[in-house]
Amino acid sequence: MSITYIAARIGMFLLVVWLATTVIFFLPRIASDRNPVRERLVMMAATGNLATGMEKVVEAYEQEYGLDQPLYLQYIRYLSSLVRGDLNYSLINYPTRVWDMIVQRMPYTLGLVGISVLTAFALGSLSGATLAWPGAPRWLKGALPIFLTLSPIPYFMLAIMLMFLFAVRHQWQPEWWPLLPLAGATSVTTVYDGWSMDRILDTIHHSILPAMSIILSQIGFWALGMRGMMVTTQGEDYVTLAQMRGLKPSRVFSLYGMRNATLPQLTSLALAMSLIFSGVILVEVIYRYPGMGTLLYNAIAGFDYFVIYGVVFVLIVMVAASTFILDIVYPFIDPRVRRAA
Repeated sequence: MSITYIAARIGMFLLVVWLATTVIFFLPRIASDRNPVRERLVMMAATGNLATGMEKVVEAYEQEYGLDQPLYLQYIRYLSSLVRGDLNYSLINYPTRVWDMIVQRMPYTLGLVGISVLTAFALGSLSGATLAWPGAPRWLKGALPIFLTLSPIPYFMLAIMLMFLFAVRHQWQPEWWPLLPLAGATSVTTVYDGWSMDRILDTIHHSILPAMSIILSQIGFWALGMRGMMVTTQGEDYVTLAQMRGLKPSRVFSLYGMRNATLPQLTSLALAMSLIFSGVILVEVIYRYPGMGTLLYNAIAGFDYFVIYGVVFVLIVMVAASTFILDIVYPFIDPRVRRAA
């Protein structure tokens, strides 16, 4: 893989991030000319949480956030702040910085999304490839319709169903039945000092239900796509030649069949990352999971505009970064792309 290819991928990554950040900066200002700081302070004054002299407070905040400057100067200041990693202050939790709030929530979202998506992708691709190959087990053929039925269900609907089944005790269930926690990331009655092993295990225990809602909704999608690609791959000349040479069926399946059928799956994974992140946001809100989705929801409910901008920007970078990583990994999997590059 040449340096030119890597430079081109990095340039595309930066271009996507710049275009997305430009849109999220100008779109709210084009749609409305309202002042976010003034709106928030008016709400605080209406609830009695702000002292007299609100105009002076508004002027001070506008000067602090640069809202008293022309739009193009605000845009330049906005980009320079992003380059420095400065996402401004939270309006509700002033003087807490937005970046500090995101750093506290990011490990939860990255762990939930990373493990869930990779697990669903691996299980779905492997089961779909096995179903398309001769000699697939019967139990797997019977499980596929179930996963295909769960696939069209949105994440949040599946999350509510799983919560009703595994986290709520009903009259017909035994006393020990709530197998999994209802909400949160750690036990309410336990206070942890840092990320100890007990806290990690407790967080994993609380993350099972949110992860299951993502995995169960994704397995059928990946299995169906992989099955179609494996059926196409079986008719290729290189697979027929490998079988005629007397290679082991397991080797033909893994190296000649599944390896080539996985390539379109990786492309679909890169394209689906934005939809996956948007679904995870609602799952976090339902389970009160302290990730970036819950942070974004609370910011929208409280009109905390700078937290909204910061979280959306970080989500954009995460989606673009996942696509960039797949672009870099792709040539190592497919030698044709590496030679073309």
